[in-house]
Amino acid sequence: MSVPPTYHAAGRTALTKTDDSAKGEWKMLTRTVALSLGLTAMLTAGAATAQEMMPFGGDEDTGYAAELWAAMEARGLVGENMIQAFPYEGTDPHGMMLETFYTRATVDGHTGTLVVKRNYGPAGVEAEQVLAEPGKHLGAITVMFRREKGYDPDNQDWFWAKYLPDGSLDRNPKGIALAGRVAKGMDAGCIACHAGAGGDDYIFTTDAIRPEM
Repeated sequence: MSVPPTYHAAGRTALTKTDDSAKGEWKMLTRTVALSLGLTAMLTAGAATAQEMMPFGGDEDTGYAAELWAAMEARGLVGENMIQAFPYEGTDPHGMMLETFYTRATVDGHTGTLVVKRNYGPAGVEAEQVLAEPGKHLGAITVMFRREKGYDPDNQDWFWAKYLPDGSLDRNPKGIALAGRVAKGMDAGCIACHAGAGGDDYIFTTDAIRPEM
């Protein structure tokens, strides 16, 4: 009775070792992919959380600012067909000539006080020049809109935004859109500056606008 050639057994042994090695490599690859996916998910979640914690410039802020712009445009406060008022002298950080409008608007189902300030320049520009060519001299539009109660109770629930004439949002040196609780908690910026206004309403030009009930 003949014995089967030994190379068959050796071949089977080699094949088994190869299979075990492949399985080990596959498990290692699977672990690597899983760790990579887990890390990606953690980073994504972390980025989303960081954005949610930002006081201004996040997706919710810019989206709300777009709705606010549309509401103002519909009322002739911004855009190509905006109404005009007689400009008055301004100063930094706003324009050298200003127009300010006080009204109310409804955004996303909420009606609140709206203050729209048009900022004109450059230095030395006169009222007659602004009236004759407002588009040429308009540098920015700064807006305060009182949102729903609880939005920012520390600061009278004001939503702040700085738009360029075309309706896009201006940005700070870090590239963050200026919309929302702008510069909340900082030593300079919209909230820090307007906190010094008389009347406890964050408005310098009048004390007639009171906190909404």
